[in-house]
Amino acid sequence: MTGLAPEMAPARPGNLEQLRADAIRLVSELEPVDAREDQVRADLLAHLDRHPDAWWKYGPPAHFTASVLVLSEDRRQVLLTHHRKARTWFQLGGHAEPGDLDVVGVARREGREESGIPDLQVSPRLVDVDRHALGTGFAVCREHLDLRFVAVVGEVTPVVSHESLDVAWWPVDALPHPHGEELPRLIERAGLRVP
Repeated sequence: MTGLAPEMAPARPGNLEQLRADAIRLVSELEPVDAREDQVRADLLAHLDRHPDAWWKYGPPAHFTASVLVLSEDRRQVLLTHHRKARTWFQLGGHAEPGDLDVVGVARREGREESGIPDLQVSPRLVDVDRHALGTGFAVCREHLDLRFVAVVGEVTPVVSHESLDVAWWPVDALPHPHGEELPRLIERAGLRVP
């Protein structure tokens, strides 16, 4: 099921219901721009309905994550992480932890941890939803159901965390390879939904 025997998984955090309720609110408020987004939105709401522990890394094999697309003030550059396990360039993000109280807070904490930007502020508006299967390098997770936000920052120098091979700025129209296949769509959605 999860890759870990139940007795080896950490205790179930107490903040899962709060994160679940916040995710239901955010996903319900999202107005889909196309049929793909409408279907993913419906899938995520159904998953949240079926799985009270959908935010727990050791819960169902498909679980929720939150991420943040960090853009430069002129929107021409994007800060990406070269993920150590996936060996692919992505936006910043990851799993909820016991101290997280809301979904934007998950994205903000993950963004700060993975970029080294201590005062990273994340817009509270959901800009994209995604579901994607994971490769064999992920023992516990099988699929991520990702809620995506945006942060716009001035001139900053990122710091590489232990989770990354690199963290770097890239032109939005010249992304590094390999990158997450949905990254161009996320950048487009950010342009549509963030002034």
